Amino acid sequence: MKKNIGTSDRILRLTIALIFFGLALWQKSWILALVGLFTLYEAAASWCVLYQLIGKNTCPINDKTKK
Repeated sequence: MKKNIGTSDRILRLTIALIFFGLALWQKSWILALVGLFTLYEAAASWCVLYQLIGKNTCPINDKTKK
């Protein structure tokens, strides 16, 4: 997996994950907990499956050294 999420994206996803976990506890919903867990994984791994599918990359690291 190649990192494709930058710092601001990671912070946003972490915030969203915490919101989903809070909603999951409040609503007693395992689906919201799963969405929160997946969003937390994306933030921790700096990787988003949707970004990979559409070719988007917000990670500031360049791979121009590879040729």
